[in-house]
Order: sequence, then structure tokens, then C-alpha cells
Amino acid sequence: MKKIFKICVLPVCMLLSVTGCKKSFDELTINNNVPNAVPASLLFNGVLNSMADGPDGENEIYSQYYLYNYDYYGNNRYDFGSGDNYYNTLKNVVAMEEQAKLAGLPAVNQYSAVGKFFRAYFFSKMSLEMGDIPMTQALKGLDGLTPAYDSQKDVMKQSLTWLEEANTDMTAVIAKGGSTLTGDIYLNGDLAKWQKVINTFHIRLLTELSKKAAEADLGVTSQFAAIVGNPTKYPIMQSADDNLQYTFVAPSNYYPMTPDNFGQNGSRKNSSSTYVGLLTNLKDPRVFVTNEPSRDLVDVAKQSPTAFNSFVGADPGLDLGVMYNNAGLQKYSFINRKRFYSTFTGEPSIQIGYAELMFNIAEGINRGWATGDAEAYYIKGIQASFASYGVPTGTGTFTAYFYRPGSTGTANIANYDTYTINVDWAAYYAQAGVKYTADAAGLTKILQQKYLALFRHSGLESYFTYRRTGIPVFTTGPGTGNGGRIAARFQYPSSERTSNADNYNKALQAQFGGNDDINGLMYILK
Repeated sequence: MKKIFKICVLPVCMLLSVTGCKKSFDELTINNNVPNAVPASLLFNGVLNSMADGPDGENEIYSQYYLYNYDYYGNNRYDFGSGDNYYNTLKNVVAMEEQAKLAGLPAVNQYSAVGKFFRAYFFSKMSLEMGDIPMTQALKGLDGLTPAYDSQKDVMKQSLTWLEEANTDMTAVIAKGGSTLTGDIYLNGDLAKWQKVINTFHIRLLTELSKKAAEADLGVTSQFAAIVGNPTKYPIMQSADDNLQYTFVAPSNYYPMTPDNFGQNGSRKNSSSTYVGLLTNLKDPRVFVTNEPSRDLVDVAKQSPTAFNSFVGADPGLDLGVMYNNAGLQKYSFINRKRFYSTFTGEPSIQIGYAELMFNIAEGINRGWATGDAEAYYIKGIQASFASYGVPTGTGTFTAYFYRPGSTGTANIANYDTYTINVDWAAYYAQAGVKYTADAAGLTKILQQKYLALFRHSGLESYFTYRRTGIPVFTTGPGTGNGGRIAARFQYPSSERTSNADNYNKALQAQFGGNDDINGLMYILK
């Protein structure tokens, strides 16, 4: 019997095409001609750039250091919009940690340690600005498109936990030796300095929680005492050499104030009475470095350019039209052009610094959170600030540079008049408004000196400190808007109203009576 065999070639090939010959969608979308993964070091570098809060922005307005006098460029109103959105940056933190493991590093490594610091830094900063925020369900890609909001208390508790773990992990990494952080624009990969930054920031965050120090489950006082009392386990900054600071370079990354733009920028702003008035009331020599005297008082009223009463800041609450006219008549002090407008690189912008740490420790000890010499920390903070401006902390002199009227350009040293300023640190410190006392008045002095030290540095920290303590006194009026109130928070990003509406509305109802209210009090302020 003849047997007939049929060979089904086509179905077999079709079968192979959907089985053995199959490529996944991900494989088909990979372009093999370009890199398909970013090294941990490049992601780390990008995160570092994202965390930089430089000078000459709205933060200085909100902190009443520096004011717009011309409404074409901006105003001094506390009509806050949305706060910072760092979720894309935090996604890069996650990717950084994953790439470090794929590169063969152990589970606990230098990138995972700083990754925990970054989580604490960015999540807590967004919460300090806005209140409750998505955290636990955030950063999950397609599984986290509509994340629930975590309470501000939970955000802070988790951030404090991350900082504790980051310190522990960094200790382990340093002990093994041989590790560094490639792509580090701040500390050149020095892990020991990064550990100091972690614990210094831990102290800052605990200080931000001063109104909740009595809540045992937050552990504000116990954590503060542990860090201050055990520098071996919790190394902290020892000098300004440990500062986490952003350095400007030319020509790729200019300082925001350059010799070319004073007329378009610096002349449209003038100093604030909140800042300048505090300096002059204390007869503080730093005013000669950061500001220039009112030309009206010097040239018309014939006052000495080195007299403290020749330096005048504008009231932030002043109507902008009135301020503009007064500024045009040179009745106010402008920022010192020699220091801030004579080069393209300027001074580094401190993000987390030694002077602030000294004041934060002094504040905690004053509040009774730990034992120690609050006055010693307080003095170190003032002296670190003085030194950053080249002001002697003993008996000595320094040179003040004031721009000569009628000159052209800010870079030429010949355009400045020079004056020798005598400094007697002991006499300065002996003043009743400066010398530390272990009481509520002493706390006020700590906070005032912290405010002076953070001029042009550390982003919103001076605003946060005022919001928390009322020190120094911020003034209001027609120019600050918002019904004569200093706004208490930023609003949520507008995208939350559309892409995450249910959770957004639940968060508003839980905190602010259903309104995205810039005057609403968040948990840490109650």
C-alpha cells in the first residue's frame, strides 16, 4: 500500500516565528548603536546638580534678604505657587542604586548609602514646602501613577530612618576601604566628608521638627542627643572645609550675577531692611562686605560711607512703586558689586554648611535636647561666618570696596573706592544684642545670627526658620500681598489636580479643609 507523507513546511515556519524566533518588545526597541544604561556615577552627578539651590532667586525674596524694586522683573509678594517637584530626580536615585548593583557592587555600597541620604533630602524638602506628599507609593513606575499621600509625620519619620541607615551604611563602606563616588562635583568622592554631610543634615532636619520635639515616636531629642554626644559614630562637619557647596565655573556654568548684568539685574533689586537693619543694629562689620552704602546718604547728606547708619534696606512691605522711586534716588543699599558682580564665578553656594550646623546645635542645646556648651557652638557659628567674608575674629582690619558712582563696568578694581575697616571681635561679641545668654533671649540671638550667616546660601532654610520661630521679624504690607501674611506653605504641583485628583483632594481635606491654601498650617507647624 502506497503511503503518502505530507510535509507541512509553512506551518512549521509559522510556528517557529512565534516561538523560537520570537523577540520581545523590549528587545525590539533597544538601539544597539547607543548606550542602553547610564552608569551610577553619571546618575549621581545629575542628582547632585538637581539639589543645588543657588543665589539670586525667589528664595532670597521669600527670606527677605533681597527685594525687587521694579515689577517688570518680579515682585515681593507671598503669592506662592507650587513647590518643588523632585520625583524625576528621585527616580534617578533609584536608577543609580540599581546600576551600582549591576556593576557588581555589594548591596551596601557608597551609592546606596548616599541614595538613602538623597531620599531623605528630597522627600523631606518637598514635605517642608507643601505638607503631606506621596512617598511610599511613589517611584513605582506604571504601578504608581496615582500614589496615595503619606502624612507629613510619616515622611519625616521615614526620612530620619533613612539618615540613620545612611550613616550606618557609610561607616561599613568606609571600613572596607577602596571605595569612592565618581562624578562628585561637591566633595571629590570623599566618603568621610559625605558621612559628615549626612549627619549634619540629620541635625538640620531634627531642628526643623522643633515644634514636635515632645512626640516620643519621632525621637527628635533622643536622636539629637545621640548625634551630638557621639562624634565617633556620627561624625559631623568640623570646619567650613566640610561644607557641601556648589562651585561655579566659567565658561560652562556662570555665577548668576556677572560683570555684564548688574544694570539689568542688580539695579532692579535692592537690599531688604530685614537683613540690613539687623546688621546695622548690631554694628556688624559684615554689612561692609555684603552691601554698599546709600549713595543719597553719602553723596547728598554727606554721611561717612563707613558709618553703619549709611546702610539702609527697603521695607519688604513697601508698595513697589514707592520702592522703585526711592531706589532710583539711591536711598537704599544695593548688594556689594565687588563681591557679587565682579567675576563670572562668584563665591560657592553653600547647600549644607558648617556655620549653620553650629547654630543648629546651639539651638538644640538651648532647648534642652542635649547637654553641652551652647555658647561655644554659637561663637563658632558667628566666627565661621565672619571668616567666610574675610572679617577678622580678633582685633584687625579688612578692606571694604564700594562702587564709585559714574564708573562703567563692575570687573575693574579701579572702579571701587577702598576703605579700611577696623574690627574688634571682643567688643562686637560683648554687645547685649549679640552675647549669648542661656534663655529665650539667647535662642533669639542664635536664630538671628543663623539668618545673617545664611545670606545667599542654603535655599529656603531662612524662610523655614522664620516660619517655625518668627525670627527674625519679617515685615509685611502692600508690597508683600497675601493680605499682610507671610505664606505658610507652597501649593501642590498643578499636575496633581488632574492626574492624581482623588488622592490630592483627600490630602487637602485631611490637612487644610479641602483647599490648597498657602496660609494653611502643616503638621510640623502646629
